[in-house]
Amino acid sequence: MNPNPSRRRAALAAAALLAACSLAQAAWPDRPITLVVPFPPGGPTDLVARVLAQNVGEQLGQSVIVDNKPGANGNIGNAFVAKAAPDGYTVLYNTSSAALSPSLYKKLNYDLQKDLAPVALTAVVPLVLVVNPRLPVRSVAELADYAKKNPGRLSYGSAGNGNVTHLVAYQVVQHWGIEASHVPYKGSAPADVDLVAGQIDFMTDTVNSVAPFIKDGKLRLLAVSTAGHLPHFPQAPTLAESGMSGFEAGAWQGVMVPTHTPQPVIDRLNKAFVQALKDPSVLDRLRLQGTEPLGSTPAEYGAYIGRELARWASVVKSTGVSLD
Repeated sequence: MNPNPSRRRAALAAAALLAACSLAQAAWPDRPITLVVPFPPGGPTDLVARVLAQNVGEQLGQSVIVDNKPGANGNIGNAFVAKAAPDGYTVLYNTSSAALSPSLYKKLNYDLQKDLAPVALTAVVPLVLVVNPRLPVRSVAELADYAKKNPGRLSYGSAGNGNVTHLVAYQVVQHWGIEASHVPYKGSAPADVDLVAGQIDFMTDTVNSVAPFIKDGKLRLLAVSTAGHLPHFPQAPTLAESGMSGFEAGAWQGVMVPTHTPQPVIDRLNKAFVQALKDPSVLDRLRLQGTEPLGSTPAEYGAYIGRELARWASVVKSTGVSLD
């Protein structure tokens, strides 16, 4: 008996489609890849992303073009990639802000775990507490004392409402009972400019973003957010040593793609980013920025995101911060 002609045509079409998909995956990448950074150029995330993009592009034989889409605590760029075609040509370089937003915003136009697939955890950047040098303070305790003697006069910046730079500073303010106004920016770079200019008084920011200003004497370093001292600034005490016992925080970064991106593409991207994080020239450039390279499998990064979502949900609840 001859098979049903319509069923036979459908089977042939499905086989052709499968073959085309397999061929497309095998040929990937055959054109430039866009790496979306959801923060402004020159900021701490952008600095690391560009180092990795160059190396990954060389490995894959295609340009990896950094596209900055700042705003809304990274959510504009995150949502852009979440809605992009799952073909491996639009990739997100996300930060820890992605794990904060679900607790900060009641309504997001994307779901981090449903609409984006993890590729690799790439790096973590320590945070530091810095002040404009015009403030007559040289320690966290002196900052708290000065703020209490000048209630309501101080302001602190951040890379955006609900960004990790905001929440860590908020915890410092809350712990010491400091009265200060929060001024959110669209990324660290513009906030740093205003801090140096004296438009704001202090902030917690990533070390790679403010290290040049500290070294030039344009900003004063009071403490670091890590559990231990930083190699670049070994004399700086930790926030834990400065009175916030047990405190530790950092700004981590990673790579994600739209859900339904073919697994072979995800695996190849993972291999390229992990390999970049082992390259001596990349490591040298990251160390100059105070950035700690990490690296993971896609599954490990997915599990890490899950833990961070739970951790920051607890912090956000305790601080009472809401952005809706």
